[in-house]
Parts: sequence; structure tokens; C-alpha cells
Amino acid sequence: MPFSIVSVTNDLTTDQRVDRTCRTLVKSGYDVLLVGRRLRESKTLVQRSYKTHRLRLLFDKGPLFYAEYNIMLFFFLLVHKYDLVVSNDLDTLPANYLANRLKNTFSKIKNQKSQLHDCHEYFRGVPELNGRKAVTWIWKWIEDRIFPKLRHVIAVNQSIADLYSEEYGNNIGVIRNVPFKKPKSDGIDKASLNIRCDRKVIIYQGALNVGRGLEEAILAMNYLNTDAMLVIAGIGDIFETLKTLTSAQGLGEKVLFLGQVPFQDLHSYTLMADLGLSIEKDVSINYHYCLPNKFLDYIQANVPVLVSPFPEMKAIVDHYQIGEFIESHEPEKLAFQLDSILNNPGQLLVYKQNLTKAAEELCWEAEERKLVKIVTRDK
Repeated sequence: MPFSIVSVTNDLTTDQRVDRTCRTLVKSGYDVLLVGRRLRESKTLVQRSYKTHRLRLLFDKGPLFYAEYNIMLFFFLLVHKYDLVVSNDLDTLPANYLANRLKNTFSKIKNQKSQLHDCHEYFRGVPELNGRKAVTWIWKWIEDRIFPKLRHVIAVNQSIADLYSEEYGNNIGVIRNVPFKKPKSDGIDKASLNIRCDRKVIIYQGALNVGRGLEEAILAMNYLNTDAMLVIAGIGDIFETLKTLTSAQGLGEKVLFLGQVPFQDLHSYTLMADLGLSIEKDVSINYHYCLPNKFLDYIQANVPVLVSPFPEMKAIVDHYQIGEFIESHEPEKLAFQLDSILNNPGQLLVYKQNLTKAAEELCWEAEERKLVKIVTRDK
């Protein structure tokens, strides 16, 4: 049986795209090992259909973390046999590319190892790199030397694929971040979260990072007339900042932080929502062309959406008519729009009816066929 090693820089708890990739590799006949890192707060992983391994590192963030992770991953790949390596995003690419090239240098032609690179985002366009010219230059220097030499590359949407293809000339496949079909079921009991059953729920799920409109969403709860709770599921760079803001505004009764929720459990929380938010600001090229996991998860949960009018999300919302676009991030205006949506049951019902068709078509069961063709090409 061929063996594949898939690597990411996160702790494997919440990365749904990588889980789907690994499960598709297993279905395609690979024995799979997913490699990530262990954090101090990392939870025990639920048993999966593939093996997992988390590296223990001295550094948690910054240049030393990325350097240490890639060095450790490089040697890990060198001493482990595999037939296919899958690198996810630029921060795992150096170790994967160098280890694979070195192995292939000393392998016979028939034993050449394959590499698949998966672009989850336009890495140099993330808001965290805005204004950090030296760091961005380093990542570009690495990417310039490796990316054009990659044979098999995929991206999460056509916009990201086009950006990389125009820059480096690679032929890039598109494997969207659509989730598995979800069976009809009931969401988590609101009472278990101390939310009244008749209270509306606005949900945001995913990374809590700069530029995602979260500060404004919290402040908007000051002006909201509807009896609603903003539920935030996830952690990230501004997690503590958002909790402090909520406390300072006296919004503890209107904003609930769930913290890190394993992706296996996330759907049950999403099901209880009346509206899902994906209101990123246009602060980077990466955000402008994003097609977030959470947006597609809302669709599978039959939850109408309020999203930024960025190309990838706008195309889907316009096509299926499943929600609305944010008109302003100003808290008072955002609250007015939230009230307008939540207090229009007729329109919400139309959105939910349209979501049924969207969920049926935007699913991993259909999308993974393209991935199977790619990973079986060199078997």
C-alpha cells in the first residue's frame, strides 16, 4: 500500500480541509500520516481513519517557530518512507520540497516520490504580514525559488489559483473547501449554553484574527434591538483582546465565546444559529479572494449568511440567493442590518429553502473526485 505524509503547522484539532484531504487519500488507497504540532493547550485528538503525529517544539510563533518547524519536519520526512508528501501552504513548503528533492536525487527513477502542494490561501497576502516588508520578502524569496518547480499544485478557489498561476506559471487545480454532506439533525440544545430557546443566535466560527470584523460585530451588540446572542467559536491572535472588549462593554450576556471547538463537534453548534457571519474587511488580497470554511459550513447547516461582497462568496450568494452582504462595518449600521435580517422571517424562510439546493451541490463528495484524479496520477 502506498504511503503519504501530509503536513500542516497547526495542532490538527480544527483543520477540516486537511482532514478531508487525508480521508480522500485513504479512500484512494493510501496509508496516511498527518503531521502537525503540539501546543500547550492542544486537546486529545478524536480517533481518525488515518494516523496522526504532533511535533513538540520550543517556539510557538514567529520566525524561530517557522524555522524550527521546517527543520524538524525536514528530518522527519528524511527518515520516514513515503510515496507522496502533501504540503499545506507556504509555511510547510520548504521542508517538504527540500526533503522530497533530496530523496528523489538518490532514488531510482521508478521509486521517485511525488509532492502535492495545497494553497489554502494567498499566503503573502494575509493581514498579519501587512506592513512587515522584511518578513514578506523572506517568504517571497522562498516561494520564488520553489513554487515554479512544483508539478502538482491545488488551491481552494479559482481566484487564488489565478493569482499563483499568473505569478509563477504553474497549472493549478481548484479543490474548493466544501464540507461533507451533513445529515439532517438537531443542533446542540441552547439551554446547555444558557441561551433561552426563543433567543436568536448569530454565529461566527473560525480563526479570531485581525480584519475579520469581529470587533465591530461585538460592538454592534450594544445597538441590537433583537433579543439575540452572538456566539463566537474559535481561537486566534485576538482571542483575549475580543474577550477584554466584550467585558469592557458589559456585553457578557450578549456575546458567548466557545473557544476552540473540534471540527467534529462544530456542526452541532452551527445548527442552532439563525444567521452566520463572514464579514472580513478588505484589508488584504488574501481576504478579498477568500472562500472561508465557515461560509461553506453555514450552508451545510442551512444557516442564512451575512457576508462581505468579495468575489468568491458573492458569486455563491448571488447564484443561490442564501443571504445578504454587509453594507457597513460601523457598529450602529451593522446592528441595524442584523435587526433587519433577523426580523424578516419570510425572507429567512426563502433563504433556508434555497440553502437546501446549495448544500446538495456544494459538498466534498462531489469535489473530491478532482482530488482523486490528481493524487492517483503518479501512483
